[in-house]
Amino acid sequence: MTDIGQIGFSQRIQLSWLEYAANLVLAGNGREAMTKSLQEHLTDKLSVGGVSERGNREKAISILLRIWLTGYPPWPLLRKTGLELLRVLPVQQQLPVHWGMTMAVYPFFGAVAEATGRLLRLQESITSAQVLRRLRERYGERETVDRAVRRVLRVFADWHVLNDTETQGVYRCATNNRLLHNKELESWILVARLIANREQTASLRTLLHHPSLFPFQMDKPTSVAFECWKDVTVMHLGSDDDVLVSVLDTTGGPE
Repeated sequence: MTDIGQIGFSQRIQLSWLEYAANLVLAGNGREAMTKSLQEHLTDKLSVGGVSERGNREKAISILLRIWLTGYPPWPLLRKTGLELLRVLPVQQQLPVHWGMTMAVYPFFGAVAEATGRLLRLQESITSAQVLRRLRERYGERETVDRAVRRVLRVFADWHVLNDTETQGVYRCATNNRLLHNKELESWILVARLIANREQTASLRTLLHHPSLFPFQMDKPTSVAFECWKDVTVMHLGSDDDVLVSVLDTTGGPE
């Protein structure tokens, strides 16, 4: 079944926690060992003194595990390649990998990013209310949607892709948008965006300029950059555009 209408990403996840979780996977830890390590790592950061089985700490751990270990990626190679990129990239260049993997596992995260990116193309600052209006059209007028949108926007600020302003709930785009020089990373994040779409084809130009990728700048990768993706084909439709085509179903998952 499709997960496109689910929220899932409902906690304020710090980038350092994602880095910690990914490093646990790279070190060969399984789910039980990772859960224990994350519990210890987050003990003084979330649900301090709490004993609830589903407190904020447990929910955050579930999100971290889904992104880098257990969550359904339509293409398992996405996570494997993402981890390989994290192994070789300097920490300051790893944000695109965490961003892309989070989008692929949690389409809601990508939907908030898309609404944010579209607004930033039209105006210098945005409000949480503006983003929320666009997400309500897609996910319904639910209190859970309201809370999740605000938390994801705070995540964007925590990850320094949005800047706070003097007015609460108003944000500006950070001026330090990352220029991606790594062709493997560029092709990887475009494949992640295709997966987040839950579609099997997309214009390469559309993916390259997708508003959900607003924190990043990149050049159009050549078809050679996608050769490592055995399940992806680049179709040339003319001199001005190519289409990325997947032979795998990306419309949903078993969860």
